[in-house]
Amino acid sequence: MTLSLSELLEQIGQRAASSSRILARATTAEKNEALLAIASQIEKSAQTILAANEADLGAGSKSGLSSAMLNRARLDAKGIQKVADSVREVVQLADPIGEVLRQWSRPNGLKISRRRVPIGVIGIIYESRPNVTSDAAALCLKTGNAVILRGGSEAIRSNMALAEAVSNGSKEVGLPEYSVQLVPSTDRTAVTLMAQMDRYIHLIIPRGGRSLIEAVTSAARMPVIKHFDGICAAYVDRAANLQMARQIVLNAKCQRPGVCNAIETMLVDETIAHHFLPDVAKALWERGVQLRGDPLSRHILGSRVLPATEEDWRTEYLDLILAIKTVRGLEEAIEHIETYGSHHSDVIITEDRVVAEEFLNQVDSAAVFWNASTRFNDGGEFGFGAEIGISTDRLHARGPMGLEELTSYKYVVEGTGQVR
Repeated sequence: MTLSLSELLEQIGQRAASSSRILARATTAEKNEALLAIASQIEKSAQTILAANEADLGAGSKSGLSSAMLNRARLDAKGIQKVADSVREVVQLADPIGEVLRQWSRPNGLKISRRRVPIGVIGIIYESRPNVTSDAAALCLKTGNAVILRGGSEAIRSNMALAEAVSNGSKEVGLPEYSVQLVPSTDRTAVTLMAQMDRYIHLIIPRGGRSLIEAVTSAARMPVIKHFDGICAAYVDRAANLQMARQIVLNAKCQRPGVCNAIETMLVDETIAHHFLPDVAKALWERGVQLRGDPLSRHILGSRVLPATEEDWRTEYLDLILAIKTVRGLEEAIEHIETYGSHHSDVIITEDRVVAEEFLNQVDSAAVFWNASTRFNDGGEFGFGAEIGISTDRLHARGPMGLEELTSYKYVVEGTGQVR
């Protein structure tokens, strides 16, 4: 008998709830053993995963996916090894579950402690990147959470192959095989149904475009942590080391343009624009970047720079496109970022500490940088291991979400017969 999508998700929810209760009791050693088994299963399944990924890329090309989207969905042998290594790295991280955050005694003799506990069942809805499947599985297992994953159509075969390897690794060491479950459907109705499964899912995390996040947020009956647009900016101050600025801009834009921590806007102090812009523009053009600029930057660089519109300042290109705006100093740069940015990752390049501190204090983003590429806003680069994503919310997690961000806490109260 074939289950309807709603019936299938009900079954997945029930299995996740049962699994979460077992995972919450698992020891650190048991969880680490499962992670090592999962990494080995991913390596053993490399050819199956690669074949699935090749099929996804072929289908994506036929359906007209952009080069940036195809790049985000692509896996190769080196990439699969990196996925397995990322799972192993989580083994080396301290298990936060059971950590005593605070403890104190009351005058009546009660002893109170606040301890980290798993959240329970986490739902993650994501697009494009199949490595999210294994990253989410590793972090959720380490923190004793069951997870329900729903990936995008552009990587459905890759996700299913990875999820099978994860499930096999869990079973191999005796943890529930339904600790990590992938919704085997690309039907968009599944997104709405998951968002309404508050009976089973305690937290839902959408990762993807604005339309996906808005759909989940509007339908959700449980808390949502949003991983919104990465409209990131680099501000090149008048006191910048221009060689350093050039290197940072090139890295932040070109190293991997299809990710959320790549810059989409470059702000340049107008007092250095005539000297800095020709050099950096030449380097960007050599790397295939299309530039869109305000009137002064177009006057300096010529007609090869397309006119920037109001919409360009608000756009996450996820491609080799960069908007350029000249500004009259720090205050205007901050005003632009706060007006048009997405509070994700922003950087100032300057040798002036006072100016830098002002930028770092005033720009209200999940991560702010001084003389370093925004591409470092990443769980692995911060030392968190694999990450669930980068939250642009303020509660309950902000920035790269690692192990601690996948926990809650409870109060444990110990008495000797006290009554109120």
